[in-house]
Order: sequence, then structure tokens, then C-alpha cells
Amino acid sequence: MVFSSLIFLYGFFSLSLAGYALCRTQKQQNVVLLLFSLVFYAWGDPKYTLLLMFMAFASWFCALRVEAQPEKGKLWVLLAAVVDISLIGYFKYAGLICGLFGPVPEFIQKIALPIGISFYTFQLLTYVVDVYRGDAQAQKSYWNVLLYAALFHQCIAGPIVRYKTIDRELFSGETRQPEWAVGVSRFCGGLAKKVLLANPCGALADSLILSDSVASDAAQFAANTEILSSISVLGAWVGIGAYALHIYLDFSAYSDMAIGMGRMLGLHYLENFNYPYISRTVTEFWRRWHMSLSTFFRDYVYIPLGGSRCSKGRMVFNTFVVWALTGIWHGASWNFLLWGLWFFLFLMLERFLLKKWLEKVPVLSNLYLLTVVLVGWVIFRFTNAELGWTLVRSLFGANGNALTSFTAEIQLQSNSYLLIVSVLASLPLAKNLRIWAEGCVQSHGALSKVWNVCFYSIIPVILLLLSTACLVGDSYNPFIYFQF
Repeated sequence: MVFSSLIFLYGFFSLSLAGYALCRTQKQQNVVLLLFSLVFYAWGDPKYTLLLMFMAFASWFCALRVEAQPEKGKLWVLLAAVVDISLIGYFKYAGLICGLFGPVPEFIQKIALPIGISFYTFQLLTYVVDVYRGDAQAQKSYWNVLLYAALFHQCIAGPIVRYKTIDRELFSGETRQPEWAVGVSRFCGGLAKKVLLANPCGALADSLILSDSVASDAAQFAANTEILSSISVLGAWVGIGAYALHIYLDFSAYSDMAIGMGRMLGLHYLENFNYPYISRTVTEFWRRWHMSLSTFFRDYVYIPLGGSRCSKGRMVFNTFVVWALTGIWHGASWNFLLWGLWFFLFLMLERFLLKKWLEKVPVLSNLYLLTVVLVGWVIFRFTNAELGWTLVRSLFGANGNALTSFTAEIQLQSNSYLLIVSVLASLPLAKNLRIWAEGCVQSHGALSKVWNVCFYSIIPVILLLLSTACLVGDSYNPFIYFQF
């Protein structure tokens, strides 16, 4: 079940809000949230709900032991890490590891990836580590730890929510203050971003540079190579540009909807994206893209390894470890490791060679960043490195491919409005206009009321209706980050 499905919008989510509204106390509200979260997670494959419950139990138990036996705290943290990492290693990386030593056994090939395991594993690990560091108190109730891990707003695809940032709002016993207007507006905006922009961009990318299912079909390798090597330079750039817009709009839309649902209940999840495509360096890009993941690796891997307060050689090693893990976290395929190391390479180049030059030429620095990121998305998209390299060559005309083609020109013309609006949605223009407009009307009582009615009532309803109309009969509605 995805947020942008009719059954979620008009069935599951509506029922969860109704059940929540009938509750009088925070404890009752949490029971409702937990029940609906478990149903939501079990919707995909019920048996993996038991895995989630076990991992939550292991983290709950180890955190209690950390608090009760501080002198053995490191051992309990290690045990929790071994349990969590072993399980995610088995379900996500067993095939990759076995492939290093020969043919992958058939039973390993049949292992299905539990939805959202990368996200809730990290959340449970941060919980135990935060208790060990003294940043949070161990939760006495197992069911509360399970709720923290399973909360359906963000369990499947983030943002990664740390226990210490949500503890008081979830478990303090204080009455939560719902922010319905803000929450509904944020949710409907995210839904429209997903349905009206991300989905069409994804379909355009698939039509130009192969869909995931076609590209992963080994039997079509020769045909796929021919398609990617003969695509025009214009077609290659439009295709990978559409994919870049798709992956950003898709994932940020999910985060918007998760944040919006939380605000409806008085829960505040941290922002996950901050318009990353306006960045001028790779360093800045990763401060703006998937911020909950970036800060996780910074606080729980990079700094504990020594961060940058060490020798240059050690700093380079620490950064290498972080970006190798960042790549592998995204998927059990070598292209993801290569993708992580691609960004590691440019982070090091910026640190030691490019920083001053990039600061002097801001316009060119943004073009540099976009080029690095777009080539990175090629690596990210194709698990077959030969196909990815073929497309990279086509981007620069190195396959003898034409600069343009009738097909590429028609696709560009037909989708020009979609691409323009999608680019604008990737920039802070609308946000800045909203802030400016709110500043203009806030001192005028009548205008302020009209603005609030339009922005928090009329516009969300229009976006919801438009999104619903698009979802009726539309079979193309993936969420990219579900696979991670």
C-alpha cells in the first residue's frame, strides 16, 4: 500500500484518522496508531511483520540492559547491532556476499526484501545508541518501541526519525496538539507532487532510457545496449533529466506526505529535503538531499570514526567508509557502491582542489554539480554497469550517436510543460513567494483570513481532487525508495 493509492487515501488513512479522533488519552491514541501501523506494514507481506516485531524486541531489551548495566553498555549495544545488521545482511545482502565466492544458491536468490527494512533498522540502532550515550532514556514498554519503529507515516521510506526527537511527543503523556491546516496542506501538496509531476517524469524517463524491468532483463541485454548507444545526445539528457526530477519529486513527495500526516496528529518529523538541485557543490548537495540519512551517517559513523579532527589520511578513510556504506545502504548491487564512491571522489576533489574555484564561479559551479549528479543518477539507475556506461557515453556523443533525433525532439516538445513545472517544483521559488505573500497580508486582517482559507483549504482540496482524478485508472504509480 502506498500513500498515493486510492485505497490508502479514502480507506486506510481515513479510518485511521477516525479511530484516532475517538480516543481520549495519548495511550489510547498510541494503541490505535500501533494497530493501524501493523496492518499497514502487513499489507505487503504479513510474515515480515514478525521480523519487524522481533527486531524491535531485541532493541527494546538491549536498551533496557544498557540503562540497567552501564558498565556493560558497549556489549549490549554491540549485541543490538549484531542482531539488526545480521538480519538486514541476510535479507538484503546475502546474494551480493555469496556472489563473491561463486554461484548464488537458489534459496538465497529467492529471499525477498522486507519493505522498509533499511529505514526501521537504522531507527532501532539509533535508539539503542542514544540510550547508551545518555541522549534518551530507555523505553520501559516494548509496545512503545514497536510503535516508534512501525509508525506507518515513515516506516516504509523515511524520513529516518530518531527516537530522541520524537520521544516527548509520542510517549510523554501530554496531549498532542494537532496542526490540521498545516498537515493537510503539506500532505496534499506532496500527493500532487507525486501524482501530477513525479509519475509523468518517471514515465518519460522510462520511454527514453529504458524502464527498470526492461533494463534488468538479461535476455534483452544486446537490444538494450543498442537502444542506449543509438539514442541521441538530446534524448539521453532529457531522459536522465526526467529521471533526476522523478527521483527527487517522488522521494520528497513521500517525505512531504509523511511530515504532513505527522503534523495532523501533533507529531513533528524533521525535514528530509531542502531543494538539493540548487546546490553548487557535492558537499552542499548532500546537506540538502535525504538529510535524515546524511545526518545519520555523520553522527553514528563519521564522527565516531574520528570525523575530520584527525590526520588527512584518516579523514579520507573515514569519508570513504561513510560513502561506501551510503552506497551499499541503497541496494545490494555493485552499482550502488560505485554510486557512493562516485560522490566520495568529488567530495575529496572539492576539499583538496576545487573548493576555491567553485566559490569564484557560482553559475558554472551549479552546472558542475548538476553534471556530477546526473551522471551519478545513471550509475544509480542501472544495476548492469555496461548499460550504465553506454548511456554515459551517449550523454557526450561518444557512441557515434546523433546530437538530436525526431523522437527526442517530439518527446521534449510534448513534455515541455511537465518538465518546466517539475523544474520549478524543484526550486524554492514557490516557497519564497508564499513567505512573501504571507508577509504582505499578515498585517491586514481580512486579507490574512482570505489567504489562510485559500492556502490551507481551497488549494489542498483542488490538489486532492486533481490527484484523485489522475489516480483513477492509472497503473503507473511506483515509489522508488520502497525497494531500499
